Amino acid sequence: MMIDEKKLKDLQEKLAKYRAELAIKKRNFRGIKHEDSLSEMRYTEYRVYQDMVDGLEKEIAKIKRQK
Repeated sequence: MMIDEKKLKDLQEKLAKYRAELAIKKRNFRGIKHEDSLSEMRYTEYRVYQDMVDGLEKEIAKIKRQK
């Protein structure tokens, strides 16, 4: 149980960190412009952070269900 609680706390800290990063990426993202590598890179970064947040949320939910 202690391991799960520590892991849950760590995951929640990471989630808060990545949610903040996602908010910054979302604010800076203005869509993909045709043949603009910077906008494509921003989109890729945005999607990576979005996937990280989604994955952490799922993992946290899974741990909470197991309790």
